[in-house]
Amino acid sequence: MGLTTRGTGLLVAATALLGAGLRFAYPELAVLGAAGAVAVGQAVLAAARTPRLVVSRTADPDRVAVGEPARMALTVRNAGRLRVGGLLAEDRCAGRPVPVPVVRLRPGRDTGLGYDVPTRRRGVLPVGPLRVTRRDPLGLYAATHGYGPTAVVRVHPRVHPLTAVPTGAGRSLDGRVDGVPHGSITFDALREYVVGDELRRVHWRTSARVGELMVRENVDTSLPRIVVLLDNRAAAHPDRSDGVAASFEAACEAAASLVVAAFRQDLPVVLLLVCPAEDATADPPLDRLAAVTLTDPPGRRPDDATTGDRDGAALDATLTRLRADRPGDTLVFLTGPGGRDDVGRVGALRGAYPSVLVGVLGAAGPTPTAAGPVVLDAVDGAAFAAAWDAAGRW
Repeated sequence: MGLTTRGTGLLVAATALLGAGLRFAYPELAVLGAAGAVAVGQAVLAAARTPRLVVSRTADPDRVAVGEPARMALTVRNAGRLRVGGLLAEDRCAGRPVPVPVVRLRPGRDTGLGYDVPTRRRGVLPVGPLRVTRRDPLGLYAATHGYGPTAVVRVHPRVHPLTAVPTGAGRSLDGRVDGVPHGSITFDALREYVVGDELRRVHWRTSARVGELMVRENVDTSLPRIVVLLDNRAAAHPDRSDGVAASFEAACEAAASLVVAAFRQDLPVVLLLVCPAEDATADPPLDRLAAVTLTDPPGRRPDDATTGDRDGAALDATLTRLRADRPGDTLVFLTGPGGRDDVGRVGALRGAYPSVLVGVLGAAGPTPTAAGPVVLDAVDGAAFAAAWDAAGRW
């Protein structure tokens, strides 16, 4: 909000003319100066009046995959008693201005506007608010105000179809581990009876001993549970182009493909990050994949001689938690060319996870490995999906 360059120049000239006319007794100069000052004053009064606009917006849809169309629809209504005109409007989409044509609006009338949201890259795109600039007819003064709410469009990674899914692990009392494709029901614990429980689940011997009805709780111990660990350390994806690491984008596509395939098969799946974001742990997995970025471990400096040690420590801390918590029986570790040296560390979890698989995205060649986890090398997400299905079940 303020004088434009033209308005500032006119005000300076008007002040000089008015001062010279009064100082040297030239009424003509004083009149010209006064006229210029009056013009600036009227411009301020005309443009500073805030128009009463009501703006609503809708993202259709607000969640898309990379490359899919998304559109932002705006409705601008004149809630005032006067006609508004001379407006210039622009929206903010992902930090970039988007010109929005606003026609003259009569009182109580509205107009619909819209534009395409860029979805070429994965990410979380903030949109809004609508910024409306009002200028006077001479262009001497401009006042800008923000209207309406903001919105967020989440661009998820591409999802490639997967047909192969892991099998569960059915553990017998004699130590044998069998593959169980769809799980089995096993007794887990006893709890108090609540209205609606089936009577056939009542454990009568325990109920007689404690004096109240107790029912059996069963769990599916062999249902395949998948843990997807995405390596978002910056050192794991060293190659960048225009600030984007292609190997990391491919790893996000592979993670999204695994999550969607598990959902479609009604299998439990957990998405974890090597360097987790504390404020996004409750978000749905695909939303987390839209927002995840490459991260340096805490305390890391570009000139730090112990950079590699800090990267390894971040991974070791995550693997330690996985070994203690055991949220699944199939572990899939997705990393980039810079994470090849960590395959052995992940393979050490085979005692806690019957199936361990490592996907190296953006790989220029095969990853050299000794006896350890299954390693899939893929240049992009589509190649990973093909290699995953070719490998079959684990």
